[in-house]
Amino acid sequence: GAAMLLWLWLWLWLCVWCCPARGLRIHEYLYFQVLSPGDIRYIFTATPAKDFGGVFNTRYDQIHLVPADPPEACGELNNGVFIQDQIALVERGGCSFLSKTRVIQEHGGRAVIIADNAYDNDSFYIEMIQDSSRRTADIPALFLLGRDGYMIRRSLEQHGLPWAIISIPVNVTSIPTYEMMQPPWTFW
Repeated sequence: GAAMLLWLWLWLWLCVWCCPARGLRIHEYLYFQVLSPGDIRYIFTATPAKDFGGVFNTRYDQIHLVPADPPEACGELNNGVFIQDQIALVERGGCSFLSKTRVIQEHGGRAVIIADNAYDNDSFYIEMIQDSSRRTADIPALFLLGRDGYMIRRSLEQHGLPWAIISIPVNVTSIPTYEMMQPPWTFW
């Protein structure tokens, strides 16, 4: 009741005014839900690249989230065949955000989620911007907190799975607050 409304108001206020993501507003977040494996069946928050990449014109109810091999995706991928028509999970570092996005696009990926390489990062969103190369990318590129990316990859390794199954984007405004399954390690 009233306590839930107060909590929601506080959460919105924090997201809009106190967010460590410097100037990001709530509508600039994009949400996705891991459907499988079940131990990480949470709704995750990501931020779209600031000045490159496409947008989601389609909602994918069940699509594979495939960790890139090698994780930084700065060149040829060993598992590129699995990224075709799916979404890649990539790790920050080694080359620009745009370069990673282009590698995934060249392998036929529908989008890329780039997780911070600081595995303890559970609150600071990096603004992904264009590099100086004047290249472009057409697929959506999202930034994911390092702790979230690490927990997804760790779960897949523990289960011996080559990918997670996700829904993206998820409209969180249509989900009752008590059903919002956020990762327990993240403060919303």
